[in-house]
Amino acid sequence: MRQPNIILLMTDQLRGDALGYAGHPDVKTPYLDTLASRGVAFDRAYSACPSCIAARAALHTGMEQSHHGRVGYEDSIPWRYEHTLAGELTKAGYYTQCVGKMHVHPLRNYLGFNNVDLHDGYLHAARYGNVPYRESQLVADDYFYWLKKELGADADVTDTGIDCNSWVARPWTHEEKYHPTNWVTDRCLDFLRRRDPDQPFFLMASYLRPHPPFDAPQYYFDLYRDKDLRPPFVGTWESDEYLRREGRIFDSKTGPADKELIRQAQIGYYACITHLDHQIGRLIMALVEQEVYDDTIILFTSDHGEELCDHHMFRKSRPYEGSCRVPFFVWAGKNVHLDLKPSSVCHGVVELRDVMPTLLSAAGADIPDSVDGKDLLPLLSDPSGSVRPWLHGEHSYGDFSNHWIVTETDKYIWHSATGREQYFNLREDPHELTDLTNESTAKERISFLRSCLIESLKDRPEGFTDGKVLIPGRPYPETMEHTRNI
Repeated sequence: MRQPNIILLMTDQLRGDALGYAGHPDVKTPYLDTLASRGVAFDRAYSACPSCIAARAALHTGMEQSHHGRVGYEDSIPWRYEHTLAGELTKAGYYTQCVGKMHVHPLRNYLGFNNVDLHDGYLHAARYGNVPYRESQLVADDYFYWLKKELGADADVTDTGIDCNSWVARPWTHEEKYHPTNWVTDRCLDFLRRRDPDQPFFLMASYLRPHPPFDAPQYYFDLYRDKDLRPPFVGTWESDEYLRREGRIFDSKTGPADKELIRQAQIGYYACITHLDHQIGRLIMALVEQEVYDDTIILFTSDHGEELCDHHMFRKSRPYEGSCRVPFFVWAGKNVHLDLKPSSVCHGVVELRDVMPTLLSAAGADIPDSVDGKDLLPLLSDPSGSVRPWLHGEHSYGDFSNHWIVTETDKYIWHSATGREQYFNLREDPHELTDLTNESTAKERISFLRSCLIESLKDRPEGFTDGKVLIPGRPYPETMEHTRNI
């Protein structure tokens, strides 16, 4: 039997709830909704370390964060992993192509792909004056190199003044064909045109949006301009003290205080999502026209979410649902012999580390012993099942450093810098509006989840626990030492 083609549709900073099929009241995603309705969707999918670098390490290696070693956000640490998703699929006979974001170091590290058409978005660390010429983003990033040839040496995605981590939104000022979302689809279509038809392919279409800047073409802003949008969720446990003390635009950790600016951020974010959806629609139509649609498996996910002003927060790295829960579904064409129950939802807890073993299994390839993730193929035929009772997530983030245990029904959070605990019943309170830490009825459950966290951390070098209690205030590097020494 011929191996199926595999497409990994990867997005950046897309919340798990910000899609039509996920029940969002405002966001329109017709193409993704169609795929999800014919596949198996996972509504308890998480990024265990929710920022770009750490999340992508989990996806590419299948490892949990203490093994791949990236527990925060730190650029310029070389990626040297023996086993990667693309590398193992290459060994299994696939031609492997990535288009779009990698966010590895150095920038032209292929991680086992046969070829990469690179666009990492605006990376400050790759533009500093001390970066070697050939590693500078202005040279090494294929999209920026192309854009400057097309529109002139000064062209950039931030030439309107909106930056790459801010809630400020403004429509794209060039022709739509020059937008990076369109570029990723264009390069994917070119790959499909040029591929060897006798060789199975693995295509990672890695879109940067809806990561800021919120700069979709004007048409997509207009879709949401006059809509009555659902306001952000703000828990009773949260105050606006930090928002008012530290709120800012550049590299924003909080959302804006102004309600109209919050609305503008929502419009920009949703516009980027629908633009992304339409470009994925172009890719799907090309698969049909090239007669490979029925021979292909598609897995759709994101590296992490976006708080989008929930609890007055912005961006990611936090332990709350907007930040750490991601979209995740699997679809397969009719010629792919995959036991999949269409139009199903699985409530089992899954994570980005599960992508690698799942796709390797679908390809009939061996799964390396280094992989910590779980093969999700059994859940495609039986969505009522699960692969783990709980998941440990974390992020090194200074005063906001956090660890969390999430299950199908609830979440326990430990803020490691301060020792503060939080507990949410996700089944009854999916938006984490009410912290039940001090409720007597939750004490036993909190104790159990705390013990799960202690078990997960007991051998860690940071000294978060002595095996009996959690110890706050321990130094917490963004990258673990063994990763630096790989």
